[in-house]
Amino acid sequence: MANIKSQKKRNLTNAKRAERNKAVKSELKTRVKSASNSIGTDAQDADVQLAVKRLDKAAAKGVIHPNQAARRKSRLMKKVNAS
Repeated sequence: MANIKSQKKRNLTNAKRAERNKAVKSELKTRVKSASNSIGTDAQDADVQLAVKRLDKAAAKGVIHPNQAARRKSRLMKKVNAS
């Protein structure tokens, strides 16, 4: 455990950020999975659009790397275009 006051504060903020990032990453997985499963159904466009939006938002906030967001969107769109 840290003895320095600023480091104690830093540990608290790091824990908050980690929890927030964990929630965002979990939502990303859910959105991408639901978009993949909805390919070929009526809800396909809405699910894919929402997944892409969430990926872009996560990349903008620094939760995931922009290249990772681009890669995931590319893979999702390949699946959509293949159907």
